[in-house]
Amino acid sequence: MIHVCSLADLPRGSARRLPLDPPVSVFHTDDGGLHAIDDTCTHQDASLADGWLEGCEVECPLHAAIFDLRTGEPDGMLAREPVRTHRVVVRDGSVYVLLSGSDELAAS
Repeated sequence: MIHVCSLADLPRGSARRLPLDPPVSVFHTDDGGLHAIDDTCTHQDASLADGWLEGCEVECPLHAAIFDLRTGEPDGMLAREPVRTHRVVVRDGSVYVLLSGSDELAAS
């Protein structure tokens, strides 16, 4: 598991970008949901953590492509390829990410 931050340091309506390879961002939606996706827009090289969060969707700050945080699927207007999604775990007040395809994910 990759430690992101304490839950208190990730307020609702915000995102935190992790400098991984590739980068991953964790979003805390207004309804309290936590979602993690690959951070880079598949249409252009832009950080989705810098985009606009509305409900369970994030809008890319560069050309307004929209991605569903739950599935990684794009709206189809500009971006055609989805972004990977990752599992988010909250344990003892801290937020962690389990990367898709990691051995930890298979064991949990």
